[in-house]
Amino acid sequence: MDCFDNIRIQLELSRSEKYPAKQHVRRVVKELGIQDGLIYLLGQYAFTLEDSDMPKTWRQRRYFYYCSGVDVPNSCLTYNISEDKLTLYIPEIHPERVVWEGRPPTIKEAEEMFDVDSVRHNGQLFGDLQDWQRTYVHDTLYILHKDQIPDLDLGAVNVDNEKLLPAIDRCRVVKDEYEIEQIRKANAISASAHRAVLRNIRTFKNEADIHGLFVNVSISHGQAKQAYNPIAGSGENAGVLHYSKNDEPLKNRQLVCLDAGAAHGKYASDVTRTFPISGYLSKEASDIYSLVEMMQESCIEALKPGVKMIDLHIHCHKLVAQGLLNLGIFHNGFVEDILKAGTTRGFYPHGLGHHVGLETHDTNGIPIMRYGKSYKSLFQTPALNLLSSDEQPKLEEGMVITIEPGVYFNRYELNRAYLKEPKHARYINEDVLERYWAVGGVRIEDNLLITADGYANLTTAPKGEEALKLIRAGLERPGDS
Repeated sequence: MDCFDNIRIQLELSRSEKYPAKQHVRRVVKELGIQDGLIYLLGQYAFTLEDSDMPKTWRQRRYFYYCSGVDVPNSCLTYNISEDKLTLYIPEIHPERVVWEGRPPTIKEAEEMFDVDSVRHNGQLFGDLQDWQRTYVHDTLYILHKDQIPDLDLGAVNVDNEKLLPAIDRCRVVKDEYEIEQIRKANAISASAHRAVLRNIRTFKNEADIHGLFVNVSISHGQAKQAYNPIAGSGENAGVLHYSKNDEPLKNRQLVCLDAGAAHGKYASDVTRTFPISGYLSKEASDIYSLVEMMQESCIEALKPGVKMIDLHIHCHKLVAQGLLNLGIFHNGFVEDILKAGTTRGFYPHGLGHHVGLETHDTNGIPIMRYGKSYKSLFQTPALNLLSSDEQPKLEEGMVITIEPGVYFNRYELNRAYLKEPKHARYINEDVLERYWAVGGVRIEDNLLITADGYANLTTAPKGEEALKLIRAGLERPGDS
């Protein structure tokens, strides 16, 4: 039995596990600090494209899924807090549509599939809401958004659309054992796909070949949907952070930045590897890879509860400044001068990491990289002035985050905002920079679980020397020596 068979067996076993919906919704109520009321959540409805009979790609709403574990279109959920009763509402079966769209689960099937107390049909929802309203006259109805208020006369019932979403966010930032296992399995599938790409990269002619193989391996493990659209940027495309075309030839290009992650049980993995197409790094590519590798390793080793990601982010900017000074790309100044000017941001323009969970960038309402009152302000303040404070988020046991430093040579951005701007241009040696354009960019990204005394790396995709060995031992394009 090889490792791929073992992964498939683990995935088959996981299908018999119920999603811990009751546990999650109870956590939400505890976070809300209330003892009565009704939580009302809408699942995602199925729609067709505008001016078309073709369906939109359907994706369950993640706040609904967190409290239900239900992946059935057109579903709804209520939780009666005082009765501790979780009720799922599913669509009725329309026989004339079954031949076209398949059959939704029956009441009995849904009761067996999901961790809920009761299953009813959607047609019974409004009557049940009215019964609750008459019984609990002074209670509160908790919803996510104003436009999700049920279309019926609620009389004197108080409706709250402000507290529920942030409460669910606060629960989602700390994962339970079930969630951690899903992310671990998603990473195992991603690792298989990354290995397959490395073994075959020398046979590929186009970025599309990379994209296609990664998705194919994920599907072969029973996961048809990716956590996000793969980023397979070669050459200077590696300097585009969310590159999506994935359709350019690989000929005469040095590196590929492959940011691709499978999902499992709706939980994401988010994995980036940068590697040479030939299996051998040029001097310039090796310079940058070694710098990013050092950035990532030093940050990972520092992870534990109480650490602030903003401090590690500042640490990375200092390493970029010193590293590019050592290479001669920066000159005419010291680390402090370059950081004060914010010039490192031209080469390292994104944050160090984010939460991972039901979303690839999980719980956007609580960014782990927040500076001051928002995430955006992180990029509006020169790096040296990013002063740590107790207001900024700290890592907690049970969080799953990414650590993904990078160094990039985005020709457009550097020409637009840095090489023509005197306060930055004075520190950039364009003659040396010219040798690094072909590198494009290097990013290395792993998913880390914060434990009681440190961390556990959930990502097993090869990187560094292990990745190079796989490329060199892999297949070759016919005619290559």
